[in-house]
Amino acid sequence: MAIHEQQREKEVATIKELLRAFPDFPQKGIVFQDIFPIFQDPAAVKLLITHFERYCEEHLSKVDVVVGLDARGFLLGPMLACQLGAAFVPVRKQGKLPGPCISAQYTKEYGTDHFDMQLGAIQPNQNVIILDDLIATGGSASAAAELVKQSGGNILSFLFIIELITLDGAKQLPAPVYSMLQF
Repeated sequence: MAIHEQQREKEVATIKELLRAFPDFPQKGIVFQDIFPIFQDPAAVKLLITHFERYCEEHLSKVDVVVGLDARGFLLGPMLACQLGAAFVPVRKQGKLPGPCISAQYTKEYGTDHFDMQLGAIQPNQNVIILDDLIATGGSASAAAELVKQSGGNILSFLFIIELITLDGAKQLPAPVYSMLQF
């Protein structure tokens, strides 16, 4: 096994060990994977950001913009953007951003919601990655992709800490998906 692959596996194992599982949250039958213990360990945060940075450098062309989804994408996005020398653009729930915004609707397990992005935050032909903590059904990430497309940006990849593979959310997305952990 290559040294790089061994390092990657060690990083993934370290992050996985820090997750906390909460059965039946937010509703019965769901096992919630809590990422917040990662943020209690500065070395783990650095490891996580470096892991994503290395993925981008090895697999993608130059990243101009990191889009972080409301709310956990806001924790990781600015750090990764800084490491990549890229801009950070937040995608928020409707009505939370000032100024002119573009909007996209998405379906959740119990209805629909809307995401907004400030108009002009992404320029045509900028290379974009979309980042969040978890992908389940892919609805919110698809809405973020629609906002990037409305702006004329090029989606290079979607990055997640966790992917719930039984829900097939990655299949809904219009660009490659990288997730550190699959459950």
